[in-house]
Amino acid sequence: MDAVVLVIDSFGIGALPDAQMYGDIGANTAFHICENIKGEKWPVLKKMGLGNASELIGNILPGCGPVENPSAYYGVMNEKSPGKDTTTGHWEIAGIILDKPFTTFPPDYPSFPSELTDRFKKDICPGFLGNKAASGTKIIQELGDEHLKTGFPIIYTSSDSVLQIAAHEDIIPIDELYEMCKKARIICDDFMVGRVIARPFTGNSAEGFTRTERRRDFSIPLPGKTLLDQVSENNVKTVAVGKIGDIFNEQGIDESYHDKGNLLCINRTINLLKEKEEIDRLIFVNLVDTDMNYGHRRDIKGYFDAVSEIDSSIDEIISVISDNDVLIITADHGCDPSFRGTDHTREYAPVLLYRKGVTDSPDSVGSSKSGGLRDSFTDIAATVLKVFDIDLPAAGRSLI
Repeated sequence: MDAVVLVIDSFGIGALPDAQMYGDIGANTAFHICENIKGEKWPVLKKMGLGNASELIGNILPGCGPVENPSAYYGVMNEKSPGKDTTTGHWEIAGIILDKPFTTFPPDYPSFPSELTDRFKKDICPGFLGNKAASGTKIIQELGDEHLKTGFPIIYTSSDSVLQIAAHEDIIPIDELYEMCKKARIICDDFMVGRVIARPFTGNSAEGFTRTERRRDFSIPLPGKTLLDQVSENNVKTVAVGKIGDIFNEQGIDESYHDKGNLLCINRTINLLKEKEEIDRLIFVNLVDTDMNYGHRRDIKGYFDAVSEIDSSIDEIISVISDNDVLIITADHGCDPSFRGTDHTREYAPVLLYRKGVTDSPDSVGSSKSGGLRDSFTDIAATVLKVFDIDLPAAGRSLI
C-alpha cells in the first residue's frame, strides 16, 4: 500500500485567528486567487472538496465552490506551532509542534548580529556582501558585479528564518558553496535559524544574473523523531520528493529524490506509483513553484496556473494508485499573492484525503466526509500512522 502526502507549498486557505501577530489579517491565498481569476477553476480539487473545506471557515471560493458529494474527506487545519515558514509547517505535518518560533532577522542592514557575522568571517570567508533582507533575484543584480570583483559571497535573509548564501558558480564552485553552507549551518544552530540556503547563480551584468536550479536547503537539526522515522521503523519505506529531504535533513528517509520544480516532482511521483513495490510506502512530496515562483513574487495569474497544472496532474495520480492507497493533499503555510509585501502569510491549510473505492463511493453521504476544523497540522501524521495500522502515540488526531 502507498500513502502519498502532497504539499502544495504555501496554498493557504484563510488567515488564522492569530494572524494579527504576524501582520496577516485578511490574507487568504486560495480565496484571493479565485477572486481575481474569472471563471470555473481547479475541477479536480473542487470535486475532491476544496470548496467544501473553504466553506468550513466561512469562505466560498469563486469558481471552486462546495460540491454536494465530494470525492475526498476534507477539512481545514490550524497551525499550532508559532511561525509561518516551510520548516515549521512541514515539521508539524510530520508530527512535531514547536513551542517557540525560529529566529528571524530585521530587514535593514545589518540584518545579522555581529556575533554571527564574526564567526562567518572567522570560519567561512574573510568577507561578505549584503547582510540585509532582500529578494533573491534582485540582490544578485544589485551585488553581482561586486561579487565578481571581490569573490565574496552574498549573504541575505527574508521574513523567514533563513540565512541565504548566493554565489556565482564560476567564482565559488557549487561544491564549495555547499561546504560554506554546511559550516554556516553549524553557526546558525546556535542562533535557532531554521534554514541555510545555497543560492547559486550564473550570468553577467550586461545580460543579467540568473539563479540556477542547484539551490540546496540545510535545515536545523530536528528536535526528535517525526512521522518519517516512525513509519520507517515499522517496515514502511519512506520516499522523499522535491525539497522534503532537505527540510528533514534526510532523517527517517529511505529514498530521496531532489527534483527541482513542480513538473519534475509530479512526474517522479507518478512514476513511483506506477512502479509498485511489495513493501508499504510513504511518499512525501513538496511542490514548491506555487510559493517560490509566484507567491513571493505576488504573481496571481502565475500562482493560479501553477495550481491548475497540479490540479490536472492529480487526475493522473488517481488513475495510477491502487485501491486503498491514500492520497493526502495539503499545504504548509500561506503566501497570498494579492497581499502586501513578499512574505509568507499565516493561514489555515486545507486537507483533502482520497482513498480509491472508499471516499469516491457514490453511495457515501457528503456531510460524513467533513473532517471539520482541525486543531493542528499533526493530524496528517496521526492519519498516516492509522493508515499503516501503526499503534504509536501521536500529537494529532486521525482524519479517519
